[in-house]
Amino acid sequence: MEPVDTLIFARWIIPVVPRNRLLEDAAVAIRNGRIVAICPREKACTGFQAAEAFHLQEHVLIPGLVNAHTHAAMTLMRGIADDLPLMEWLNEHIWPRELRWVDPDFVRVGTRLAVVEMLRGGTTCFADMYFYPDVAWQVVQEAGIRAMLGLIFVDFPTPWARCPDEYFVKNMGLYQEHPADDRIGWMLAPHAPYSVSDEMFQQIAEVSQREKLRIHIHLHETLTEVDESLDRYRQRPLERMARLGLLNERLMAVHGVHLEEGEIEQLANHGCVMVHCPESNLKLASGFCPVARLHQAEVPLGLGTDGAASNNDLDMLGEMRTAALLAKGVAHDPEALPAESALAMATMGGATALGLDDQIGSLEVGKWADITAIDLSWPETQPVYDPVSQIVYAASRHQVTDVWVGGRQLLANRQVVGLDWPELQNEIATWQQRLGQPLEL
Repeated sequence: MEPVDTLIFARWIIPVVPRNRLLEDAAVAIRNGRIVAICPREKACTGFQAAEAFHLQEHVLIPGLVNAHTHAAMTLMRGIADDLPLMEWLNEHIWPRELRWVDPDFVRVGTRLAVVEMLRGGTTCFADMYFYPDVAWQVVQEAGIRAMLGLIFVDFPTPWARCPDEYFVKNMGLYQEHPADDRIGWMLAPHAPYSVSDEMFQQIAEVSQREKLRIHIHLHETLTEVDESLDRYRQRPLERMARLGLLNERLMAVHGVHLEEGEIEQLANHGCVMVHCPESNLKLASGFCPVARLHQAEVPLGLGTDGAASNNDLDMLGEMRTAALLAKGVAHDPEALPAESALAMATMGGATALGLDDQIGSLEVGKWADITAIDLSWPETQPVYDPVSQIVYAASRHQVTDVWVGGRQLLANRQVVGLDWPELQNEIATWQQRLGQPLEL
């Protein structure tokens, strides 16, 4: 019998690739963090000798969910300024608090909380965009989750840097100090067209080309963004990105709510990726991303939650459901974004957006064993005619019981491995007291 580290037996396995494949009463074999076989139970029992075996008889195994856009540390601002338009929310509530309070400890505590929430919801990889990415790197390294961390750029002073030159010096120093490895990678993260100058964008484009780094940016999120760009530059944001050399296969645009037909065609022709954040767009009343039209144009689509300050959770199962339902309503087509496509967007789509589709996003031999187990025996997901439909339309994140990243179990029977929750809870309470203070006028 062939020795392996882990065998996970499950009622169902949904590999995502190839599409429309569902395995029943099967197992995943893992060695050195990677999948070495996916096979029927009998073959696994007779063909492999495992150091550790898991028997999940009422569960479905899916690839770990990929949250392709978030601001992890902003979990500490969850619920602090709800029910406001985006620019009022940013200018009057979020940015003033960030200037006053954000420091390395804020990012450490907030990112730890985000990682706990994401693991408990079945997310095994996330793309982050926030200050002090060096602290986020440390948290991710310790937690064992997978991440693509953003080296953030804005054209004004923030807690992370005071001027354009300092952003480049600090970010590129961090990039050199902590080279990408099997679990943690880097992206360039200019915040948005309205917060980054032409000069800074041009430098970012040069670095992206030289280092082959992806660019993670909010783009076409609101009508205000588009109108301000027309007033200031006489160009829509996407047209400006093209002029500055950013429109290529390394561009990972987030939101894409206000896109004209020609712009969708531009994104497709240049190989750009779009990350859809439906719940944040709905809560901030930004509008509706044309998901069905993007899909028809073959623009690769990932799924993200955005930050917990504007969502207000990091729940990728909930995001899948919202994305699927919203796409149907916007397109007036019940066949728009079916359950299988929503699951693919939250797994393989996110992996593609982050440039990791050859390593994660599906359960395939040779890929990292990033796996999420969901218990479908709950009354809310019975009876089970179609496990994919149950995951997208009925299951909740509370039914996620176990999670593995690179074959290492990080969630065991709903408990995050190695977490001292009372200690983290006390740190969260300290930050709540600070952030809840009235803003100085």
